[in-house]
Amino acid sequence: MYEGAVQDLIDELGRLPGVGPKSAQRIAFHLLSADPADVRRLADALIEVKARVRFCDTCGNVAQEEQCRICRDPRRSPTVICVVEEAKDVVAIERTREFRGKYHVLGGAINPIAGVGPDDLRIAQLMRRLADGTVTEVILATDPNVEGEATSTYLARLLLPMGLTVSRLASGLPVGGDLEYADEVTLGRAFEGRRLLSA
Repeated sequence: MYEGAVQDLIDELGRLPGVGPKSAQRIAFHLLSADPADVRRLADALIEVKARVRFCDTCGNVAQEEQCRICRDPRRSPTVICVVEEAKDVVAIERTREFRGKYHVLGGAINPIAGVGPDDLRIAQLMRRLADGTVTEVILATDPNVEGEATSTYLARLLLPMGLTVSRLASGLPVGGDLEYADEVTLGRAFEGRRLLSA
């Protein structure tokens, strides 16, 4: 549609997750009209993140050293591990300020349709972390979808025979939601996860 460099930029932006053709075009034209210093800062940030950021050797979270800041933090409990699918899930849980243990990032979820099996995830690394007996509880915080459920079920079958306390994050109705708009699976989960009220 456009000449050389502009179309190349739109094509590259369109390869990003969640960016469709129209969004890619909009971003490209924003960059064309932006101050060159702003574009240079963006380009430098992209180059720097690829050069300096890696994945933690222990948990798989994003890090700039061999271990991420959470694995290095001596105040975090070494007895509890929260298993998540992606590094961005760590940030979501950290925002709650409710969890004080450590994490393990799987790098995805079991999805046979997409060709992702247990061997494609960081499950072997998790099992090695659990081998020394320090960890007593594993919280499975995979996404509440078919792939996340399959991954959670698979992990539970591996972990329960080890004598660990294994739990799954509760799922159900969002705060501020209406029952009439909830799908059957969400409503069913809300019933399963109901809790007793006390006076």
